[in-house]
Amino acid sequence: MSWNEPGGDNKDPWSGRGDDKKPPDLDEVIRSLQEKLTKIFGGGNGGGSDGGDNNNNSSGNAFSNSPMKGLGLAIGAGVLLAIWGASGFYIVDEGNNGIETRFGQYTVTTQSGLNWHFPSPIGRVDIVNVKQQRFIEVGYRSVSGAAEQGSGSVPKEALMLTADENIVDVSLNVRYQVDNAKDFLFNVANPAATLKQVTESVQRGVVGSNTMDFILTEGRSEIVTKIKAEIQEVMNSYHAGIIVTEVNLQDAQPPEEVQNAFVDAIKSREDKERLINEAQAYYNDVVPKARGAAARKKQEAEGYKEQVIAQATGEVSRFSQLLTEYQKAPEVTRKRMYIEAMESVLSDTNTVMVDVKNGANNMLYLPLDKMLQQQPAVTGNTPQITAEPVASPTPKPIVAEKQPASVDRSAARGRDLRGRSDAE
Repeated sequence: MSWNEPGGDNKDPWSGRGDDKKPPDLDEVIRSLQEKLTKIFGGGNGGGSDGGDNNNNSSGNAFSNSPMKGLGLAIGAGVLLAIWGASGFYIVDEGNNGIETRFGQYTVTTQSGLNWHFPSPIGRVDIVNVKQQRFIEVGYRSVSGAAEQGSGSVPKEALMLTADENIVDVSLNVRYQVDNAKDFLFNVANPAATLKQVTESVQRGVVGSNTMDFILTEGRSEIVTKIKAEIQEVMNSYHAGIIVTEVNLQDAQPPEEVQNAFVDAIKSREDKERLINEAQAYYNDVVPKARGAAARKKQEAEGYKEQVIAQATGEVSRFSQLLTEYQKAPEVTRKRMYIEAMESVLSDTNTVMVDVKNGANNMLYLPLDKMLQQQPAVTGNTPQITAEPVASPTPKPIVAEKQPASVDRSAARGRDLRGRSDAE
């Protein structure tokens, strides 16, 4: 029979109930659910409106279900306790430290790996990265947030007074790491803010004890080293658990109002240094050469001195030996001296002596030395020598060239010795 035919129960297949029934009350559903839970844990009676017999039966059922109640409570408590205990496991990554506290008091520092602590609310663990490079910026703010100087300057932090009562604009970048995680968490409320305040104080103290020229020129590295040492000393006195790894002087310049004039002064100073360096280079080039030339001249003079002395000593010795030989054999010594003198005189002259007294002498003279000087370039492997033709078979006498005074004196001395020899 169809649901909408006469005599049917008028139940539509979609709702599952007749049109005359109302939807269940939400309060009743919640109340029935509470009663079922109460019966399971034995916390209520079977019904509140029944007679005494019903009350007695409910009490008996509750009494008979008390072991089941205790077992259920124990199981539930165990499960809850296991879940609570399992929530105490935590993992510390490489480069981090775990700081465990129990009821707010420090207990232990854990290293990387799997660890366990009493879960909340009894215990707590804080993870601190001890390998991370942290940094603070003093006097400027980087645009991208990286540890690089940006365009945003902070005059309140950057402008400070020097020892010579000048104002300078200084920007610093301080890098640091966590050295002790426990001290980093508990000894200082805000370590980064504390480090920044300490840096500003130390920076002003160091800059205020130096002149402006020293800060802007050759004193940069010295100032950075001193600032780093003083910052570390102050943070150690606070037991902040921070180690300063690097301090970078991002910029040091005069205020913007006088920057153009200061740039001109720097250019003048650079020109001065350049000229001094050029002069020093010229000095280093010329002075060693002059010293070397002077030393060479001095050595040449010393050598000439030694040469003259040695020659004079040799002449004196030769004359002494010659005098001894002359006293032993005067004739032989005179002839030998004459021959040596003529050999010395005639060995360096081009004069040719020809005997023309005897007319029958037909000896030809070939100037071989002149011919060798006029020899043309050699072609191939065969040398070619050309000689001038001789006009007459009978050579003409060659007049001896005039010799220097020293040669004439030697010749005269030779003639004198020869005359004496003939006389004897």
